[in-house]
Amino acid sequence: MFTGLDEIFVILAIVEFILGMLGNVFIGLVNCLEWVKNQKVSSADFILTCLAVFRISQLLVVLFDSCILALAPRLYITYRLAKSIGILWRISNHLTTWLATCLSIFYFFKIAYFPNSFFLWLRWRMNRVIVVLLIFSLLLLIFEYGLLEMFTNLWINIYKMDQSNLTLYLDESKTLYIENLTLLSVTYLIPFALSLTSLLLLFLSLGRHTRSLELNSMGSSHSRIEAHKRAIKTVMSFLFLFIVHFFSTQVANWIFPIFWTNKYTEFILLALNIFPSGHSFILILGNSKLRQTALKVLWHFKNHLKRSNS
Repeated sequence: MFTGLDEIFVILAIVEFILGMLGNVFIGLVNCLEWVKNQKVSSADFILTCLAVFRISQLLVVLFDSCILALAPRLYITYRLAKSIGILWRISNHLTTWLATCLSIFYFFKIAYFPNSFFLWLRWRMNRVIVVLLIFSLLLLIFEYGLLEMFTNLWINIYKMDQSNLTLYLDESKTLYIENLTLLSVTYLIPFALSLTSLLLLFLSLGRHTRSLELNSMGSSHSRIEAHKRAIKTVMSFLFLFIVHFFSTQVANWIFPIFWTNKYTEFILLALNIFPSGHSFILILGNSKLRQTALKVLWHFKNHLKRSNS
């Protein structure tokens, strides 16, 4: 039955979806047009474009999932639907998480500086490091897909067997279910640990460089100090969103399959959408090309509204 809580949930899910689509479609369009115009693309723009494309698919999956959960929750026990939604969401989430991780590592090597031979060796081979990480993520995705097949089958069987008295089979299924869920959580720890390490090191490097500029403050260095402070705010915003996304994903993994009939668990999906929706605007504000293009679009839109009103 569609309740007032369901209505609030659907409205918030649609708002998150619209905001996320606006940010990610904008990033994808700007970078694709730049690619066509210059016939070349930088590593950062390539990662940003791929991230935007996969986040659009992720937002579509989550919106569909949210509507089914609010409007027709009983469809969740349908084998094909539950399996399709679960696999599509996890694949899109896997790809977007790893692309965001590669982006944070790329910016770490591009911006940070440490007088360490190993760091300098990796920095010199930055593009190769990113390629290796992407290949590793695809191999890990194949491993996760096998787990997802078993995980979805077990979840549906456990729900159906809860209606019967097959206690022994149910206990064995739940044990396998927990083992698969633990493995899926461990695989998600890898990109989280890489992102957390690279972002914290980048924050330390930027903070140290900013303090050095402030101690040797000259008139010409004021703009550099402000740029570093903006970069620090961007890094911290990204780090905060990534931590929220990590913990909400773990909560969704462990709580949602068990208490999915509870209406309050719907709002876990809203927390999952904060990262793909909010991070796109952080990327726009932190990237000079995207920020200037966004300001131009807003300026033209504002002038168009003034002409329409006059």
